[in-house]
Amino acid sequence: MHPAIANLKTRGFFQQCTDVEGLSKCMDEGPVTFYVGCDPTGPSLHIGHMVPFFAYRHLRASGQKGIALIGGGTARIGDPSGKTEMRRMLNYEILDANADSIASQLDRFIGFDGDTARTANNRDWLANLNYIDFLREIGSHFSVNRMLGFEAYKTRMETGLSFIEFNYQLLQSYDFLELYRRFGCRLQIGGDDQWGNIVAGTELIRRVEGAGVFGLTFPLVTTADGKKMGKTEKGALFLDPALTSPYDFFQYWRNVQDPDVRRFLLMFTFLPAEDCEALTAPGGNPNEAKERLAWEVCALIHGRDEADRALAGARAAFGRAGGDKSAMPRVELSRAKFEAGYNIVDLFADSGLVPTKSEGRRLVLQGGAFVAAGSGGDLEAITDVTALIPAARLNAEGGLTLRAGKKRYCLIAVK
Repeated sequence: MHPAIANLKTRGFFQQCTDVEGLSKCMDEGPVTFYVGCDPTGPSLHIGHMVPFFAYRHLRASGQKGIALIGGGTARIGDPSGKTEMRRMLNYEILDANADSIASQLDRFIGFDGDTARTANNRDWLANLNYIDFLREIGSHFSVNRMLGFEAYKTRMETGLSFIEFNYQLLQSYDFLELYRRFGCRLQIGGDDQWGNIVAGTELIRRVEGAGVFGLTFPLVTTADGKKMGKTEKGALFLDPALTSPYDFFQYWRNVQDPDVRRFLLMFTFLPAEDCEALTAPGGNPNEAKERLAWEVCALIHGRDEADRALAGARAAFGRAGGDKSAMPRVELSRAKFEAGYNIVDLFADSGLVPTKSEGRRLVLQGGAFVAAGSGGDLEAITDVTALIPAARLNAEGGLTLRAGKKRYCLIAVK
């Protein structure tokens, strides 16, 4: 087995491959050009989107050549894979703006040089396709019975599959064909929910070009308790700091469950595998391993300076050495509200520690709302939803520390 494939297996990026021996032999003969696609359905990627791009960097480091395909064309109809209902249609101007934003995010993470790593947009060949010609030249190679046998379509048949979504597999397969013709692309990688689409692309190229190409998928990443990885109380863990702050991004990784640390170190950092094993060896300190995981991922996405700030803020929140309260999340609120007595539920909602007042009421009633006592002393649980926080509770600097649950903090400054 080629070392590049062995490394993917070691780090958790291997679920299925159309022909692992053939792919290994192909890599032995020289660099293989591969691609991974991503539809620009929003202005920012989230961490779940990034799993294939971590694999992308490993493959590139092994000498292979990568293409990041932005689905500016396929996003116009939507992929039914892994979805229970049809995606909301976005206008073309929004999709184009999203595509530019995502390409910039990927460039910061990958570093496109136009040779070993490049980007492409399938809008360039899909937007002006002649539908009749496409059906004659491409659609004729697809069996409806076989398409309905793939899991993505079987699942959607239960809830309703639109005809426009039914075309998605043809378009993704055509992408692979175009990338093979334009760049000699021989491999598509992606999550295992893309298996049917990837296999269809390899078969299309075999029928049309008579060439052998390959597909490789990764396991869909979930947490130890079976939940989807990258979900927080506020929603998805976005790369855009305006949507998920670097501190919140850091805290997500710092707070992962113990059984997930080794796997996430292998998948979401580029530390050597032996270092990942050493950090999570029996008898070690899991909190130190989590802190290293959080710093490494945050540095990759937001840069070392932001990772250092997030680390300092996290240490300050938990009273550890090396902390810096100025790096903690901070919100400015009106002094007048404290002078009048700030309702505890309103305070937590206005701080952003809870998304709604109903969530704030639940937090208070469950004993998860904490406020710094007196002039900045220890945190005190507030369990009365009618409680008022007066100006006298502000510390000497005119601020306040709040905590939601065990791990989420916020500094309040008055204005």
